[in-house]
Amino acid sequence: MLNMDLKLLKREEQGKIIKTGIVGAGQMGRGMVTQMALMKGIMPAIVADIKIENVINAFHYAGIQDDKIVVANTLEDANKYMEMGKYVATENADLISQVNLVECAIDVTGVPEIGVKIAIDSINNGKHVVMMDVETDVVIGPYLKRLADSKGVIYTGSAGDEPGAVMELYSFAKAMGMDVKVMGKGKNNKLDYDCNPDTVLEEANRRIMSPRMLCAFKDGTKTMVEMTAMSNATGLIPDIIGGHGPKASPDERCKELNQIFRLKSEGGILNKHGVVEYVNGIAPGVFVTVSTNNEEIAYQMQYHSMGPGPLWTLYRPYHLCNLETPLTVAKAVIDREPTIVPIDGPVSECITVAKKDLKAGENIDGIGGYTTYGSIATAEDTRKNNYVLYGLVNKNAKMLKDVKKGELLTHDTVQIDTSTQLYKVRKEQDAIYYK
Repeated sequence: MLNMDLKLLKREEQGKIIKTGIVGAGQMGRGMVTQMALMKGIMPAIVADIKIENVINAFHYAGIQDDKIVVANTLEDANKYMEMGKYVATENADLISQVNLVECAIDVTGVPEIGVKIAIDSINNGKHVVMMDVETDVVIGPYLKRLADSKGVIYTGSAGDEPGAVMELYSFAKAMGMDVKVMGKGKNNKLDYDCNPDTVLEEANRRIMSPRMLCAFKDGTKTMVEMTAMSNATGLIPDIIGGHGPKASPDERCKELNQIFRLKSEGGILNKHGVVEYVNGIAPGVFVTVSTNNEEIAYQMQYHSMGPGPLWTLYRPYHLCNLETPLTVAKAVIDREPTIVPIDGPVSECITVAKKDLKAGENIDGIGGYTTYGSIATAEDTRKNNYVLYGLVNKNAKMLKDVKKGELLTHDTVQIDTSTQLYKVRKEQDAIYYK
């Protein structure tokens, strides 16, 4: 994001304010609206949420006065008020992809079946798309990337989310000629595979967040989704299904990881290098662990207090999530470059694990729910073993056979809801990459 402050200031001075459309005004959307309103050269011009009061509150948090806020639920009204420079609040998410002046649409819903519609409609209407909904990206990201390319717009994941934050480190290391051995993120919630929205309700209320979102953090699903996005953007893969998840302390430059991430034959935990991982205890940071075959560079790394090698860890001790997302918008609009985007075809998949014993005929649920959680496997293993993609599991999915707690769900054990747009787009993506 080098010099983005100057680029945005220039847009402000020229009166070329980047007008964004945001879908979702919960905790993440509210913070993004507020941050964006403080910036130069960009504005949250239209924001949609199923609860209009969420949008109004978000604008108020941003310091926007009522005389600058209007409610519009028709395209005609939204276009009229945006041309007047007003901040538009709406319950109609379809307007984000339709209004004339929006240059970039941002999905902050976290709901894949909503994310797919927002992305496709926006791309088809010539708008850039920033996908904070990583759960959608890991199911159909390659399809969305190809569609955006064909329409001459940018599809991208978000700065601030762990995949986007660690991509900056990955690109930095690769640009320097380093060999990236491990790429990953810290985890600050203790893993609790048994948790559900009821068991986390008190904490969720205390933290003013959705119980399902908190549950998805605690049961590890969000970590697995984020690792899948990292894998699909780089070609790195999980060492084992679900990753190792070692423990480490956030000491200076996370040097402990230099030993942990050696190969087993060298006293470490890994079967191979070129992997994505997560580490308990170094959250909220992200990291890449790198190496070099050049003796002079190895000497220089040691000289610069990075440790003796042969591995060194580059660590960023924060990620600001929704607060950084406007920078991805600016990068897409001004530089026409993505922050993080899938390479051509799935590398890894987020797959489905039984959270408890499941019975034939029982309906199950998806992210942050009562019956399943997500894990990561290579795309090759997923296809070979017929694993169920976690993003395709919704409340209409039904068990065909009994499955024990902890088992990976396969398509012979689950009847997936095939009526959704997400499922149909995934089938189109499969037809492209698995001929």
